[in-house]
Amino acid sequence: MSPFLMMQATAQALDGMEAGGQVEQSINLIQLMLKGGWIMIPLGLLSIVSVYIFLERYFALRRASSEDTGFMNRIKDYIHDGKIDSALALCRSNNHPISRMIEKGISRIGRPLSDVNTAIENVGNMEVSRLEKGLPTLATVAGGAPMIGFLGTVIGMIKSFWEMSNAGNNIMVDQLAGGIYTALVTTVTGLIVGIIAYFAYNILVARVEKVVFKMEARTMEFMDILNEPVR
Repeated sequence: MSPFLMMQATAQALDGMEAGGQVEQSINLIQLMLKGGWIMIPLGLLSIVSVYIFLERYFALRRASSEDTGFMNRIKDYIHDGKIDSALALCRSNNHPISRMIEKGISRIGRPLSDVNTAIENVGNMEVSRLEKGLPTLATVAGGAPMIGFLGTVIGMIKSFWEMSNAGNNIMVDQLAGGIYTALVTTVTGLIVGIIAYFAYNILVARVEKVVFKMEARTMEFMDILNEPVR
């Protein structure tokens, strides 16, 4: 069908609505989402996964970033006083990445400093992996949700063209509405989910870097303690 005939059909439909005195209908969010078709199911699941990962990681990283300001001072006092068992007990009483790193370092006291530093770095790498849990999934959602939305766009346009080809010269606007709804709703939803996941990912990455910086700073501080002369 030519664009002229499509425009003519649209004009006829609008004229018919005005002549019949039809009242403009409203649509709520749920009805609008349902018009997106089955593509909305994976997009909905991805949105739930994104929110769960963000909230779980956000609070976990907030706990990891909180630090006892007197922790390293007490560790220093215990080590200088030769109370290694007390220092280990203090580390084990704190559920924190830094305390686990320092615990490993304390358990290696007496060995060469290079071995102590290597042991701490190995534990630190494991702690960073734990902190980054779920971030690859969040990055995948940020990139994959818009693509799924565009898939819905293609499906909706195919549906609209199929209706056009079957209608011949008697095409009506409502015959195209279903496919256009699918195309637009899935595109918007995919972009919204992807944008939210993208910002959530970057927020969590920034928090991970903050925790890693603290871990590196405490590692250097602990090594300085070992290098200090015994009182």
